[in-house]
Amino acid sequence: MVVEGRQRIDKWLFFSRAVKSRSLAAKLVVAGRVRINRDKAAQASDLIKPGDVLTITLERRIFVWKVLGTGVRRGPAEEARTLYEDMSPPPAPKGEAPADALPGLREAGSGRPTKKERRQTDHLLGED
Repeated sequence: MVVEGRQRIDKWLFFSRAVKSRSLAAKLVVAGRVRINRDKAAQASDLIKPGDVLTITLERRIFVWKVLGTGVRRGPAEEARTLYEDMSPPPAPKGEAPADALPGLREAGSGRPTKKERRQTDHLLGED
């Protein structure tokens, strides 16, 4: 069954070079790591069309791609980039901590705590 202007999500992920194989694409979809227009893709056979927005979770990155077209083959990377528009937020710089990270309990430069200091802080926190 071929619907004009639509393509299976696993095939599209393979053609766009998001994953290395169609079977990996199918596993990604079934694991719930792909969303089509904010809805979880339930099956690898779910259809997408140009204009859909995909949210893909791969390893430690989240990609937000707007589908621009359906693919015909898995071609070179330049050809694959024409299938989507990358709308992903820029990755955080590696040296910075996330905004919700807890600040350190020790003064900067005071060194590693001794065993005695660790016991005192554990006692103060109610841990034994």
